[in-house]
Amino acid sequence: MEFLCYHRDRPGSMTLRDELGEEHWSYMDRYTQEMIARGPTLDGDTATGSVHIVDLPDAVAARAFAFEEPNYQAGVYRDVLLRRWRNTLGRTMWDFPGGRTGGNRYLVLGFGTGRAADLEVPSGQDELIAYGPLLSDDGATWLGTAALVRASDPDTARAILTPDRYAAIEVHNWQFGGRSS
Repeated sequence: MEFLCYHRDRPGSMTLRDELGEEHWSYMDRYTQEMIARGPTLDGDTATGSVHIVDLPDAVAARAFAFEEPNYQAGVYRDVLLRRWRNTLGRTMWDFPGGRTGGNRYLVLGFGTGRAADLEVPSGQDELIAYGPLLSDDGATWLGTAALVRASDPDTARAILTPDRYAAIEVHNWQFGGRSS
C-alpha cells in the first residue's frame, strides 16, 4: 500500500532540523526499498516541510514511519499529513525521464470534496514526477489528489488539477530528496 506523508515544519525549527540531519538520513536509509519519492518543500533556501511517498504493508506501518521519524520526535514538524495514495504513474521519482535537476518542481495537494476527480493521469504526463489520489486508510474514499510536477511556475503546476473539484489546492516548491552523493 502506498502512502503520502507530508511533514510540515514548525516555524523557527531550521536549526534543529540541521542538527538532526544525520539521524533523519539514517532513519530514511531503512526505507530505501519502499521509497517512491522524497524531498523537501522550500521557501527560497529554507525547508518548510518534508515529503515522503512510501510503499508499506498497511496503515499501522505508515503511522510508525511518520511518527517515529527523528525530526517529528524532536519537534521539527508542526503537523503531519498522512494519507493512503495510489501511484497512478507506476514509477518512482528516480524513473522520472526529466531527471533530478532542471526546471521548477512543485508539490501539488488538492483536498477534495464530493465525487472523486482527477483519477486519470492528466495530459502532459512528461512533466509529472508522481501523481495519484489521496485516499482513506481503507482505500475506499477519495480525499483528494497529490502530485509532484515539473512546471514553469506555481500556477501551471496548480492547473494539473480541476479547480472547482477541490475545497483547497496547495502548491509548494519542492526538490528531489535523498542523500547527497
